[in-house]
Amino acid sequence: MIRRNHFLMLAAALLVSVSLPAAANEFTELRGQLSAARESLVTMLTNKDKRGPEQQKLVKDTADAVSARLDKMKAPAGKDAQFKELKDTWAAFKKTRETELVPAILAGRDEEARKLAGGIQRERITRCQQLVGELGG
Repeated sequence: MIRRNHFLMLAAALLVSVSLPAAANEFTELRGQLSAARESLVTMLTNKDKRGPEQQKLVKDTADAVSARLDKMKAPAGKDAQFKELKDTWAAFKKTRETELVPAILAGRDEEARKLAGGIQRERITRCQQLVGELGG
């Protein structure tokens, strides 16, 4: 009887894991991409020797990957407002990153870049991660 119950619990757990929505995986992957985008920029900001074309490409590519994934995703049922906020917050983060933060880093205006990165940009990326968690990641 114990073996049968153990088998039934294992089968139930497997069924639940197989039936989890694919959206959860999308949001988990998005969370990883957000972290990679942040890490590539932090590396550029904190390491003056990591500001060359290779790192600049990585910074751009990691941000573009987040945008591309978001463009392909849909809001989970009943979570349209959170998904819209996620997309809007990411768009603002990416725009500031490309038009203000990266140019400040590349121009050697490190203090200005650190203030920007540690201020509104930190708030935005933190909010993106919170929203991803609420949406399923």
